[in-house]
Amino acid sequence: MIAALIISFVILAVFSVPFAISLGIAVIITMVFFSPFPVLGMAQRMITGIDSFVLMAIPFFMLTGRLMNEGGITDRLFEFARRLVGPIRGGLAHANVVASMIFAGMSGSAVADAGGLGMVEIKAMTDQGYRKVFSAAVTVSSSTIGPIIPPSIPMVIYGAMAEVSVGQLFLGGFVPGVLMGLSLMVFIYLWSFREKMPQDEPYRLREIWRSFCAAFLPLMTPVILIGGILSGIFTPTEAGAVAAIYAFVISFLVYKTITLKDIPSLILDTFSTTAVVTFIISATSAFSFLLIVGKIGIVLKESVFSLTQNPLIVLFMINIILLMLGCLMEAGVLLILLTPILVPMMNAIGVDLVHFGVVIVLNLMIGVATPPVGMCLFVVSEANNIKLESLMREVIPQIIPLIVVLFLITYFPDLVLFLPRLLMPVR
Repeated sequence: MIAALIISFVILAVFSVPFAISLGIAVIITMVFFSPFPVLGMAQRMITGIDSFVLMAIPFFMLTGRLMNEGGITDRLFEFARRLVGPIRGGLAHANVVASMIFAGMSGSAVADAGGLGMVEIKAMTDQGYRKVFSAAVTVSSSTIGPIIPPSIPMVIYGAMAEVSVGQLFLGGFVPGVLMGLSLMVFIYLWSFREKMPQDEPYRLREIWRSFCAAFLPLMTPVILIGGILSGIFTPTEAGAVAAIYAFVISFLVYKTITLKDIPSLILDTFSTTAVVTFIISATSAFSFLLIVGKIGIVLKESVFSLTQNPLIVLFMINIILLMLGCLMEAGVLLILLTPILVPMMNAIGVDLVHFGVVIVLNLMIGVATPPVGMCLFVVSEANNIKLESLMREVIPQIIPLIVVLFLITYFPDLVLFLPRLLMPVR
């Protein structure tokens, strides 16, 4: 049954059938010819796969990112980041990373960062004399921070599928996200001597204060979200709705950069993207059900455990496999597909599921910046008229510090678990 399922899916994928449809057809073929389960069971699994209150956060966080981009909030954030780190050698490249770290606390999406904030960053860097392809590569690599610093759409998906506290996952992403930003900034500083990067003149405290005041309301977004979750005022799912309302209020009523005419198109775009994501989750749920029934998880676990049961070695093997798969498949799809398979294995070797959730999300987010199928590569290349091949070559060295952080949090779980244990201890 498992062989038929996988072979059917691979054949359809080779002929460029859309991913979710390939999964669905593969499930139907397997159920009709190789499974004792009725085809009606597929519909049931598809419905139950998305019947989750937690998943309702996805459209709200997507809408928040769109409102922030369309409302010109990204310009304010980048200007504030520039005032903070612009005078450092390679200042605008550092500002690119810092702005992505700040924006990460609002959108929860790497693509939203690359597609919205990235346009502002690349223009500012090229105007100051940076190579355009280098500017684009920094934008791609820094966008991976978006889903790590909370809020995070991938962590919402993982939390729903692994039945893990989304609030704890959000807190667990803080330190790794900061480490990612710092590692990229160290790389940029060292690389700046090779590139002879420019830097801004030192800013006066008055200018820094003025840019902070201009960006103050957007900067309060993560404070409100995490504060509300920790205080119990709202759940992580409700936090998505709060973020969307807050982004609308400051864009429409305070800054007045969005009009009522803009709202329908923003909502329709959000609906369209959400429909694609939920359709993939739904189809993958049926696919994963057959994999689980076919005991693929047990087979995989026994295969790995026949080699070793050392958690450190198992995590190393999983990281390497995920890094390779991330080069070939879309990160969100891999997360949805592999979570039900890998979580039981982590339980068996005693790995904390909050720790593993942050590890797998960080791993797969590296994939959105990794050739040949990294989504952010395509977004930035298309939006800025840059050859994809040139961008791929430029971004590869910047992936190295991110991989270092990945293995750092893999083998030092307290970097992930310190804040969740401190602020949201399990009772």
